[in-house]
Amino acid sequence: MTITMYEFAQKGMQRVFENEKWMVGIKNWKPENDITGIDRLERHNETDELFVLVAGLCTLVYANETDDGFRFGAVKMEQQKVYNVPAGLWHNTITQKDTKMILIEDSNTSMVNSNTFYLNEEYIKTIRSLV
Repeated sequence: MTITMYEFAQKGMQRVFENEKWMVGIKNWKPENDITGIDRLERHNETDELFVLVAGLCTLVYANETDDGFRFGAVKMEQQKVYNVPAGLWHNTITQKDTKMILIEDSNTSMVNSNTFYLNEEYIKTIRSLV
């Protein structure tokens, strides 16, 4: 046996390790996660997702559904701390070009058990004001 090392330096996210129980990914800045490119939220209906900010800046934006639409919130991440996004919570990450994060989630998390919500202009303005 030996120790295996994983890395990912391109834009976006890559699963770098996966087994039957959980997955570790590296998430770097991409235009869709920039404050000027944000246009959607996602939620994972069956599993939590963990984020660790390694470098750069990231704000986790989230939304709870209400009878009147969405109620938005934001958490400015600090490096070396673990942030848990619970199953069912709408969320996305707002990052800058030097941002690198680690994410951990159940290996069965996919778009089959997740949803995407495309934001209208009013919601985008709200999110930008929080960040």
